[in-house]
Amino acid sequence: MADELKLFRTWSSRYGLRAVHALKIKGIDYETVFEDLKNKSAALLEYNPIHKKVPVLLHNGKPICESLVILEYIDEVWKHSPLLPQDPYEKSMARFRAKFGDEKVMPSIWSVFVSQGKEQEEAIPQAVANLKFLEEQLKGKKHFGGETIGYLDIALGWMANLISLLEEIIDLKLVDAEKFPLLSAWMNNFSDDPVIKECWPPRDKMIEKFKAMHAQYLKQAA
Repeated sequence: MADELKLFRTWSSRYGLRAVHALKIKGIDYETVFEDLKNKSAALLEYNPIHKKVPVLLHNGKPICESLVILEYIDEVWKHSPLLPQDPYEKSMARFRAKFGDEKVMPSIWSVFVSQGKEQEEAIPQAVANLKFLEEQLKGKKHFGGETIGYLDIALGWMANLISLLEEIIDLKLVDAEKFPLLSAWMNNFSDDPVIKECWPPRDKMIEKFKAMHAQYLKQAA
């Protein structure tokens, strides 16, 4: 009997894309359930009653929540094409750096995006420092996971799509080939991978969405 696998997500969620990328890389069939977070389904509220957020992976009736937890679950259940390193130390470092991406890199870049003037100028150095840390992790490697896309690449994959969108909206370049040659190359390699490329949400819709968010943040700050 085949596994019943459903992924609850939104069309634009960078967290939901992590599960999409992992499932696609492993060639696992699943059903997508798109959620409207302004009108959440009864199923989503049942399967994630604590946070009431996407993504949620439903495997044979059992819900798994939180994107990084979902990534590890997928890797443990379907062991082919492993995402996490096999070495315990390297595995722990991948988890640490994924957390760094969520707790440090993402907020620092977002701070640049939702500010302007002096506040934006003050936010840029922290974002650059965090990006430099990631640049160091890529020395001698095509991907964070080595020669192939792995757990950390998927965890940080939002950068390969979202940063260029935000840069376009605020007309400010954070990651360029001169300052961040390794990170720039990785972003291109990750984005251009055929499995990854087919999963990106429509760029024009993303630009429209984040332009509206940017305007709203600036309005609130005024």
